[in-house]
Amino acid sequence: MDIRRSRQYAATYFSFQPHNKIFFSLLKNFVQCAIIVISVNRLHTQKGKRLYKKMRKLLSRAAALLLAGVMTAAVAGCGKNSDSEAKDTAKKWTELDQTQITEAMGLGWNLGNQLEASSGGLPSETCWGNPEITKDLIDTVKAQGFKTVRIPVSYLDMIGDGPDYKIDTDWLDRVQEVVDYVVDNDMFAIVNMHGDGYYTVDHSWLLCAEDDDKQTEIKDKYGKVWTQIADRFKDYDQHLIFESMNEEFNNDYGKPDANAYENINAYNQIFVDSVRATGSNNEKRWLLLPGWNTNIEYTAGDDYNFKIPTDNGCKADGKRIMISVHYYDPFNFTIDENKTARTQWGKYAVKNYDNWGQEDYVDSQMALLNEKFVSQGYPVVIGEFGAQDKTEKFADYNEFRRYWAEYLIKAAKKNGVVCVYWDNGYNGNKGFGIINRFDYTITQPDLIAGMMRAINSTDDYEIPSPAGYTEVRKSAKAS
Repeated sequence: MDIRRSRQYAATYFSFQPHNKIFFSLLKNFVQCAIIVISVNRLHTQKGKRLYKKMRKLLSRAAALLLAGVMTAAVAGCGKNSDSEAKDTAKKWTELDQTQITEAMGLGWNLGNQLEASSGGLPSETCWGNPEITKDLIDTVKAQGFKTVRIPVSYLDMIGDGPDYKIDTDWLDRVQEVVDYVVDNDMFAIVNMHGDGYYTVDHSWLLCAEDDDKQTEIKDKYGKVWTQIADRFKDYDQHLIFESMNEEFNNDYGKPDANAYENINAYNQIFVDSVRATGSNNEKRWLLLPGWNTNIEYTAGDDYNFKIPTDNGCKADGKRIMISVHYYDPFNFTIDENKTARTQWGKYAVKNYDNWGQEDYVDSQMALLNEKFVSQGYPVVIGEFGAQDKTEKFADYNEFRRYWAEYLIKAAKKNGVVCVYWDNGYNGNKGFGIINRFDYTITQPDLIAGMMRAINSTDDYEIPSPAGYTEVRKSAKAS
């Protein structure tokens, strides 16, 4: 028996809208569970047996809920219409303008390598070695002083075939559960579409360099997927921010291709229109949009073609578009693991440092973002920044890593830019992790302390030098 078709039949059969919605909603779930149990019992595999045991438990729970539903329905009487229900369930909205949202978001942290992780095109939060996400983890993140959590999400094969492109309900439920860990903790949650746009990810589809015939299908799918996501969360309050996509580009690290960039601009417009059209709080929600590969120069530079979408569906008093960029410069210091890797950075470095990408470069990049976007009413979010652990090569690396991060955050804050640290859950050599996700211990307390010092400082303080390095390099003095 085709389990999926059986579930669709059950959903269709019970799709009418009786007055007693509570009862019939529970009855519908009970019948669906029963069909699945019967179907799974016919799968003579170990996986089938495990599923059968699991579904039997769910069926027992459904029966109990059904009985409770009968009693609840008797008391509740006739239900309200769907529009009234949506209005009643919408969470209280607090309007935040550009200055207020930037301050309220504070410093952010990425739940990296979890809901965007995938294997063979199938997303799974544990398939890249991290444990299941828990509320305790988010509580730990908040306790360190972070006010925002970016939640990268891949959909990939969790999206069904066209023309509906329905997202797997269980997957969207799990995304919502993790979002609730964050927003229920009075933190901001940034939810994006992550791995679907990578040419290097199996079964990716949001590919900006495909030909025009393929783009028609891609854009239709993209709009329908975001409509489902937005509709699921439309009643959430201002703590939820949607980000259209991640590092979208043609997988060529040279200058942007004009045609592919036009497709990225089109995706952003589709995203804004789709989210706004779902109504409720989505009509005034802050929306976060990247340019080419989240590259600052290719997004803010005058020689390229990033376009901020029109936002005619916005009902807020003022602009509600944010710009997304990432910051991993200089690459040889932050990420490079080869012979060209650098282990010191900034004016206190005495050896093995780059001649570019130093403090003056940070200042110029943040000033560019301010001039191009912040000063025009568009907040900027550095959705990812970080430097991986290289203490295996250089024992003092983490001191320079702390100095780099603290300098970046201080310069970003000065220019009205929000920073969100990239944590991939991997701690130790070559890892970006600052919190152990298995036992919630803090693995980089000095790095966190430096970042919090930068975001919480109310004056123009002197950033502490890397421990053991107090002299400013002569060449740095000259520059």
